[in-house]
Amino acid sequence: MGLLDSVLGSVLGGAQQQGGLAGALGGLLADDGEHGGLGGLVEKFNQAGLGEVIGSWIGKGENLPISPDQLKDVLGSDAIAGIAAKLGIDPAQASGQLSQMLPGLIDQLTPHGQAPAGGLGNAGDLLGALGGLLQKR
Repeated sequence: MGLLDSVLGSVLGGAQQQGGLAGALGGLLADDGEHGGLGGLVEKFNQAGLGEVIGSWIGKGENLPISPDQLKDVLGSDAIAGIAAKLGIDPAQASGQLSQMLPGLIDQLTPHGQAPAGGLGNAGDLLGALGGLLQKR
């Protein structure tokens, strides 16, 4: 995951915080047995009663927003605290940043309204999606 973190960090401009955020996003979407990739994230959203929110990001059409508190409910306080610690920021700030970036990232990674057949474990797909997000800023 270190190589993916460094490449995503460089795509985001090399800032340590943005690079850490890229690593956190990559970690959330990694299909590495621990996180379960996009399918695992969808399951967490469904369990939190927010399946239609992530469904809007995957499907075609407008992306529904997610609040930092809702994202904390989905991912759990420990996960948010871990991300915040890696970034050296407050957990509320981390969940705020993630809630702003995650909908667009998942939307970019699922351009045809569904997850790619091979999953989202491809670093090139993540880099391309993050590049598209940065161009929209």
